[in-house]
Amino acid sequence: MPTRSVFMYSRHSFALALSAIMGIGTVLSPSLSWAHSATPPREATTTSASAQPPATAKATVSAKAKAKAKPKSKAKTKATAKAKAKGKTAAKQRPATAGETDTTKRKVQGALGPQAGDRHLAFKGTGSDLDTLWPVKTPAPLPGSILPAKRVLAYYGNPLSKRMGILGEFETSDMLAKLERDAAEWTRLDPAHPAQPALHLIAMVANPDPGPSGKYRTRMDSALIEKVYGWAKSKNALLFVDLQVGQSTLEQELPWIEKFLMRPDVHLGIDPEFSMKASGAVPGRRIGTYDAADVNYAIRFLANVVDKYKLPPKILVVHRFTPKGVTNVRNIKLDPKVQVVMHMDGFGAPFLKRDTYYRDIKSEPVQFTGWKQFTKAKNDNPPTTREAILRLWPTPLYIQVQ
Repeated sequence: MPTRSVFMYSRHSFALALSAIMGIGTVLSPSLSWAHSATPPREATTTSASAQPPATAKATVSAKAKAKAKPKSKAKTKATAKAKAKGKTAAKQRPATAGETDTTKRKVQGALGPQAGDRHLAFKGTGSDLDTLWPVKTPAPLPGSILPAKRVLAYYGNPLSKRMGILGEFETSDMLAKLERDAAEWTRLDPAHPAQPALHLIAMVANPDPGPSGKYRTRMDSALIEKVYGWAKSKNALLFVDLQVGQSTLEQELPWIEKFLMRPDVHLGIDPEFSMKASGAVPGRRIGTYDAADVNYAIRFLANVVDKYKLPPKILVVHRFTPKGVTNVRNIKLDPKVQVVMHMDGFGAPFLKRDTYYRDIKSEPVQFTGWKQFTKAKNDNPPTTREAILRLWPTPLYIQVQ
């Protein structure tokens, strides 16, 4: 597999494993491991200063030619001055030798890929023109808004499966205690954005078979959602209900979850990976997609819930790890009653995740940004440090741990 051109592996399809637990169909392979190659955006194309050939002066005139030379014409005088100027430029461009001090100010040259290191274009101040696009200019947050004053730290998964994420991997009390410790550490590192704990529940799971609905998806029982909501309440945490619609649509599924969204501390996540409306494919066999029109529908639905029940603004998390994960991003229409997080939902080595963050999140501004952390070495090896995440620009205000 190429390494320099690969931006990001797909997420493991953890959700599909739940079908085995619930007895709803045949289980597909637990992972897809697609690799996506892509040409870096224009901003990623950088030219090293050393690649520019230094200017050199013309060859000097011989002593014999000087003796016979007549007064110089204006054209020759200009040419000579130009040559001298080039010579000075060359002197400035040459590296300083021993005993000399190089005082030339050079612009930082950013990069992508495994060799980028601290010069990665996803970081702030490494030469990307995209830096100026952030933060997105929007009206002041409405009263009760969570972002940007806080950073949401969300533990993701489903309690029916240990493979779908940290939410179901550990015994409940251990998981909640870990969430508290993790939130405290994020707050310590960035006290300007205190961490707001959250549980991010996959409330609708995509299936590899049609199931009774024929929609390749299963709605979780209300009792399960209530249980996880109770866990969140016990720690003053938020609850996110996440929808993997399969061959259904947001129009068909959002009304079902309104009875939970009407609560002020419950928010929404939508997952394009398992939205197969456009292709008609089986979830997990292809990566799905949402268009801006789908995101706009979710925004309008949430805004209506806010109005209907007199609630503070809702957060909408949109997962993304491929260029086609969300199409026509520029057509997304924001509403002050809904805070939209475009969430980098991929796994891999730190540079791969930064590459994807740069390509799919930073280069297509919407409003706020998110970052996925996997707890398994097979996914994130090594994991990206909290300190490195805080160097990203824009700095993610939603951190999801799976």
